[in-house]
Amino acid sequence: MPDIVFFSSPIGLGHASRDIAISQHLGNISKRFVSGSAAAKLITGHGFEADDLYKPPPFQIKNGKLQDPLKWLLKYYSYYKECKKISSRVLEKSRPHIIISDEDFASLVVAKERGIKTVLVTDILETKFAKGIGSLVEKKMNRSMRDIIQKCNLVIIPENGESENNIARVGPIVRKTAYSRQQLREIFSFAKKTIIVSAGGTDAGKFLIKKALQVFEKMNLDAELVVVSGPILKVATSKATNLGFVNNLHEIIFAADLVISLAGRSTIDESTHYGTPGIFIPIKGHFEQEENAKQIGFIYDDIFRLDGLISEKINEGRKPQPCNGAEKASDLIRKLL
Repeated sequence: MPDIVFFSSPIGLGHASRDIAISQHLGNISKRFVSGSAAAKLITGHGFEADDLYKPPPFQIKNGKLQDPLKWLLKYYSYYKECKKISSRVLEKSRPHIIISDEDFASLVVAKERGIKTVLVTDILETKFAKGIGSLVEKKMNRSMRDIIQKCNLVIIPENGESENNIARVGPIVRKTAYSRQQLREIFSFAKKTIIVSAGGTDAGKFLIKKALQVFEKMNLDAELVVVSGPILKVATSKATNLGFVNNLHEIIFAADLVISLAGRSTIDESTHYGTPGIFIPIKGHFEQEENAKQIGFIYDDIFRLDGLISEKINEGRKPQPCNGAEKASDLIRKLL
């Protein structure tokens, strides 16, 4: 029986990435993961056991803008109820000492009912997707979320700041690498200035990849464009290399000279940790990405001036800001065992 079961949200790859980072510091403590789709593939690619069980509703994105957020919230509620059934079956079989939920709130409810200690890893303490009458539905969901959060033994937030009550702010949580930047550049055959365009684990970043390709093809840059399109998107271009799905994006970011990505927290943190300049374009209407981007000076409309941003950022000096959030988080988890 595992000591810990991670329930990692498969909405994007950031949740799985930081859970892997925490696990790398937990040593020989027995652990198992529950996730889904590309996130489960990412976890097993790092040598951990993962059950591919979750199938969340996809965001509907058109030209980089989130469509009908209330409809997505209602689908998410149905998904939440299904996750409760799945996590109940998993916990009945595995009976761990602790569960760690990375924004999988259903598993927290089930674990508490069974007297299992609970740890939540999260960027958010409430959601802000819906407007108008839909916000009333969201407010009710947020009340339930706050109640779940208050009942957790520990809440880990991967940002800098003060800790309070059961909330521990540990700073950014980033996967480690055993290689130097120069070694990675040799491994990936990065001979020129290298720009990485990343779309994450879904097709939500399709608009950004297409725009980056269009802009790069018009620019006269002595640089190489490398696309990490994820497990879903098919990208054909004579001007770029497409790596498809990778399980070591953090190392590719480290080796690169510039990263262009959606404004997911984990990718921003990896860019900051390794000192690689970045351009982060949020999905318009996705409150979390818009807030992430705003903190570092970007907005959705920056997609229309990518050429200027690329010219500026490609020559920006590297300013690594190493963090040890994963180590701090794992120390706190050990204390609960």
